[in-house]
Amino acid sequence: MNPEMNSGLDQASLALAARAQDHVNSDRLATAIATLARFGGRDDGGVARQTLTPIDLEARAWLVAQARALGCEVFIDNCANLFFRRPGKEALPAVLTGSHVDTQPVGGKLDGAYGVLAGLEVIAALNDAGIQTRRPVEVVVWTNEEGSRFGPGTMGSSAYVNPGLLQGYRASTDGSGASFGDALDVALAAAGDLPRRAGPEAAAAFIELHIEQGPVLEAAGTPLGVVTGIQSVRWYRVQCTGVAAHAGTTPMDIRNDAMATAISLAQKLYAFVAGEAASNMKLTLGRWHVDPNSINTIPGKVEFTIDVRCLDESVLVRFDQQLHGWIDTHARRDGISLECFFSRTPTTFPQAMLQVVERGCVRACSQAGLAPPLRLTSGAFHDAMYLADHCPTAMIFTPSKAGISHNAAEDTDQHELYLGAQALAHVVTELANQ
Repeated sequence: MNPEMNSGLDQASLALAARAQDHVNSDRLATAIATLARFGGRDDGGVARQTLTPIDLEARAWLVAQARALGCEVFIDNCANLFFRRPGKEALPAVLTGSHVDTQPVGGKLDGAYGVLAGLEVIAALNDAGIQTRRPVEVVVWTNEEGSRFGPGTMGSSAYVNPGLLQGYRASTDGSGASFGDALDVALAAAGDLPRRAGPEAAAAFIELHIEQGPVLEAAGTPLGVVTGIQSVRWYRVQCTGVAAHAGTTPMDIRNDAMATAISLAQKLYAFVAGEAASNMKLTLGRWHVDPNSINTIPGKVEFTIDVRCLDESVLVRFDQQLHGWIDTHARRDGISLECFFSRTPTTFPQAMLQVVERGCVRACSQAGLAPPLRLTSGAFHDAMYLADHCPTAMIFTPSKAGISHNAAEDTDQHELYLGAQALAHVVTELANQ
């Protein structure tokens, strides 16, 4: 399939895409979002539905029932990714859409779940419009995108594209010591009679609809974003080793304080990022462990993580070189060790896919009398990051109120969610008729 834009666009295909877009039902989408949010719903409006927990398996069973009610065939693979397939007129590679339904320990009702439910709404709209697409359409529920219970995140999509990763993922454990492998076996057993896919299948395209999880679209006053790609990212683990000693009796000039070493390095990291302000580089020192973590004991060991992101990969290369230089200089004297445990170069979505997405977004915005869509880059990970290695891929964003996500206060205006689903319907239908 080639979604390249030119003067010879298939007008019949565009007419079908417009018809599907116009059959998206806002109330039906809102009801689905509210219903799924009850699985793990909290009194504060948030959702606690971590991957492969009993409540997550209940939510998955509900989604399977919804998909079957829409006439979909349902499949599962070895990483418990779910596939809801609406057949096409021809035996061609499918157009995929979807996201994930697992949440952070306290998340919102839209992160990931919106993309799955909007995908099912697209299938409902196609049914209502009486459209049979040339290609099959599949809505996918990816396993463990968040990585909040088992690390790393985006397990399902990465293992789909590269099945060899799954064996290593099985050994990952959560805070209670339970392994991903054991939780996965329970989920697969609970899937009962669902047909099992042995590996990845050829796909014509993948399109992921997601809330932005940032403030850009809201600030711009536009309801839809055409996502051009995903930032480069590197994760590091730093361990500083000193000597635990009494806080009241050990003179300052003879201390071997692991926290002092960690703070000194942290200051260098923040200074580097300040010097790269023009590149919009982002640095987070997000997880800290202090041993013995006592008010009156000098820290003997401090471990912290570094999350650094930038659209410009060369900036992260310079950062990596500088970081290793600092570590090498101080490793013997100050007992510092460094591990880079995740690295991903920027993901750039094909221009041909962006044009298809832009067309769907423009029509949805225009029909609503609202500002045209904005092109922007994603600062967050998404399953689309890995699907881009498998097939032509793109994303659509809707605004997040105040840019808040991974939080019970996460919210998006219902009309904006409706417009996002409309844009998705247009894109999926156009691609599925290529």
